Amino acid sequence: MLDPSLFPDLTARELESAPIARAATIPSAWYTEPRFHELDREAVLAASWQHVGDLAQVREPGGSIAAEVAGNPVLVVRGDDGELRAFYNVCRHRGGPLGVKAGTKLMLQCRYHGWTYEPDGMLRGVPHFNRTELFDKRDYGLVPVRLAVWEGHVFVSLGPTPQPLEDCVEGIRERLAPQRLGDLTFARQVEYDVRCNWKVYVDNYLEGYHVPYVHPELFEMYDFEAYRTEVRDRYTVQVGPLAAGKTVYSEGGGEALYYHVFPNFMLNVLPGRLQTNVVVPLAPDRCRVVFRYYYDDVSSAAARERIDADLAFSDHVQQEDMEICARVQLGISSRAYQRGRFSPTFEEGVYRFQCLLKEAYREWLIESPRSPPCSP
Repeated sequence: MLDPSLFPDLTARELESAPIARAATIPSAWYTEPRFHELDREAVLAASWQHVGDLAQVREPGGSIAAEVAGNPVLVVRGDDGELRAFYNVCRHRGGPLGVKAGTKLMLQCRYHGWTYEPDGMLRGVPHFNRTELFDKRDYGLVPVRLAVWEGHVFVSLGPTPQPLEDCVEGIRERLAPQRLGDLTFARQVEYDVRCNWKVYVDNYLEGYHVPYVHPELFEMYDFEAYRTEVRDRYTVQVGPLAAGKTVYSEGGGEALYYHVFPNFMLNVLPGRLQTNVVVPLAPDRCRVVFRYYYDDVSSAAARERIDADLAFSDHVQQEDMEICARVQLGISSRAYQRGRFSPTFEEGVYRFQCLLKEAYREWLIESPRSPPCSP
């Protein structure tokens, strides 16, 4: 458990959010110091819904998804009864990892010492424990994790009382209709390790301000003057009107919609195509971004050609983002930088993200049993 006394600088004044026209950005220490890396895991990521995969991975009994959430191993599994459940991927013996063991009856088995569990988490088999005293298998079942499914995508939360997932994404399904994200087919997963704090990457994602200077080819795809950001309770959406004929997805124009669901999940939607991003903090100055691509057609020759072009262009844009984010991390770590200001025209998404971050820090301080009162 992280000690709140490590954060005397999280005062009530520091955690206030002034209107964007007068607000300053969060301080550089929040991007650079190891204590804030740990705070983000505990107060932000563990307390929120985290995307771990899609239903296609767990459609049949025995299907499973292994993931790491806020530094904790998690396992999602479909049982013989058809139920989808999530647990910490931790054997209650000595912390070994679990694997799915298929047979006449589906079981979860520790890959360290062979303890087995039922798909509902109850401990079943304990090899060579017949001489152990005062041991009751009912006391050593797997620890469950909260699970939710939305539009064919699987989320977990380590928090005791997370806000309902449907509230966090309210209105997205309706905005995208008649396109349904759950009907798209998975095509590819690509991962990138980026030399910056996860919040630097999210800040960068949340504004088009940098696009003309960092992404000249991407800039040509949009009507930049009509580019706008819409803010909701737990997410923002950047709306990029597509220039007709500039991409394989914009023969007739249309819009690109870039959703950021707090804190670290993105939905990048084009006609017939979805790209999801999950930003995973690895260290104070390093994160991993997991891209998953879904399409309405993945089998025809024309679709495969279109997908290859989409993946190549996306990789090009990502390489540009990785370079600028690494340079920003270096800049905010320098003696020259403490905090900056917002452009109300282009950085409303960044501002909203940082407001929600402050809110998460405040809630953590209030709920922590050893939390000192915030001083002015």
